[in-house]
Amino acid sequence: MERLREHLLETGYSIDGVRDRLGAMAATALSREELIPALRATTGDDPLAALIRLWWLGAAVPAARFPGEVLDEALASGLVAAEGEHVRATVHLQPWETGGYVVSDRKVRPGDPALRPDHVVGAGGASANLAQLVTRRPVHRALDLGTGCGVQVLHLADRVDEIVATDLNPRALELARMSWRLSGIDWVDARAGSLFEPVEGELFDLVVSNPPFVISPGGELTYRETGADGDAFCRDLVRQTPRFLNPGGQAHFLANWLHVADEDWRDRVGGWLGETGCDAWVVQRDVQDPAEYVELWLRDAAVQGTPGYTEHYDRWLAWFDEHKVRGIGFGWITMRNAGTLDPVVRVEQLTHPVTLPVGDYVDGVLDSIATAHRVQFLDSAHLRTVAGLLDERIGLPGAEDPMRIVLRQTDGLRRSREVGTVEAALAGVCDGDLALGPLLNVIAELVGDGEILHPDAIRPLIAEGYFLL
Repeated sequence: MERLREHLLETGYSIDGVRDRLGAMAATALSREELIPALRATTGDDPLAALIRLWWLGAAVPAARFPGEVLDEALASGLVAAEGEHVRATVHLQPWETGGYVVSDRKVRPGDPALRPDHVVGAGGASANLAQLVTRRPVHRALDLGTGCGVQVLHLADRVDEIVATDLNPRALELARMSWRLSGIDWVDARAGSLFEPVEGELFDLVVSNPPFVISPGGELTYRETGADGDAFCRDLVRQTPRFLNPGGQAHFLANWLHVADEDWRDRVGGWLGETGCDAWVVQRDVQDPAEYVELWLRDAAVQGTPGYTEHYDRWLAWFDEHKVRGIGFGWITMRNAGTLDPVVRVEQLTHPVTLPVGDYVDGVLDSIATAHRVQFLDSAHLRTVAGLLDERIGLPGAEDPMRIVLRQTDGLRRSREVGTVEAALAGVCDGDLALGPLLNVIAELVGDGEILHPDAIRPLIAEGYFLL
C-alpha cells in the first residue's frame, strides 16, 4: 500500500489532477456515467492517463506502463489482475476530496453481471452529503457506523483522536482498510458486526452513519438495504444511538422515511426522536414518489434492461401500495445528548441550497433550537441580529406601507420568513446592548399601534437563527 500510495501521489492522481487531465467535457460526461469522452482523453502514454484508465475507468492497460515493483505488489494484493500483457483493476480506486483515496468494488453498469450480495459501493453523493453535515469541532472518540469503503474516516481523521469503524460486511472492512492505508491512516479500530453490536457498552463523542437506508421489500444488497420492515431500520438506529453518546455527544445520519397516507411525515420521524432524551434536528431535503424511488435504486443496481426488471419494479410498487406509501423522504438527522429532562426536536423541510459545509455551523443551529426552547425570561434577554440578514419589502409603487416584509439569511441555512413591521424593526436595531422587553416597548411606540409584541413571539425567529442570544 505504501509503494502504491507513493506512486499515486508522484503521478498526480488526485481530484485536481484527474479533472485537469480529462478536461471539462470528459469530466462532466463521467458525472453522467458516460466513459467514452474520458477514454478518448486518456489515450496518451503519460503515467497519469494510465492510472485514470486503470483505476477510474476500468480499462485494460499495458503492464509495461507501470513501475515493476508497484505492479508486482498490486498483482500480489489482488488489486489488479493480469490479462496477457495487460492488467485490469479488480477494484475502483478513486482520489477523494480530502487528499486521500477510496477503494471500493467497481460500479456495475448495464450489461455487467449482477451485483454480488457483499458489493462495496464507492464514495459518491451520499458520502459527500454526510461529510458536509458532520460537526467540525474536534472530539476525542468517534464511531463510523457502517463504514462501507471507509470514506467518512478520511473526513474525521484530522480532528478525532480515536476512531472505531464498523460494518456488517467483512469485505467492506477489507476494502476500507485499503482506503485508509492509501490515505496514510493506519490507526482505525475496525470491527465487524451489525448496528451497535461491536461497540456494546462503549461511549463516543461523535457517531456518524450513512446507513443502508433504502426501503425495499427485499434486502439482498447489504450496502444499501437490510430487509427491515419499511423505514424501521432508520427508526431503530435513531432510538438506539443515545446509549452510546457521551454527555454533549452528537450523532449525524442520513436516512429515508415513508410518507404514508393519513399521516404527517413530521409526526412519523419526530416520533422516532421523541423518547430519545436528545435534542434533535431533522431536515427533509428531497421527496420522491414511489415510482421515482424504485427507478432510482433499480438503476443503482444496473437492473434496468435485464429480464427481471419488470418483475422487480412491479413487486416493489406493490409493496408500497400495500403499505399506503405516497412518497419517500430523504434527509439529515442530527442528535445531541444535551443531558436535559426537556429535550427539543425540530423537524422541517429545506429543499433550497444552503451554505456548505453545514458542519461549520451545525453546532450553532442546535444551540439556537435549544435556546429558543429553554430560555425562560426572554424579555430580559439581550439579542443581536445574525450577520448578513436582509430586509426585503414588497409593495405597490408609491405606497406608504409594504404588502410583505421578508427577512432573508444570506449565509448558513439561508432561511427566509415573512414578518410583521415590529419584527422587521427589531432586526434593524437589535445589537445586544438593550434587553428585548424594553426594545419591544420602544418599537411599539414608534412603528406599532401601541400594542406591545409579546417576547415569546420572537422564539421562532431565535430557533431559526435570525436572532442570536
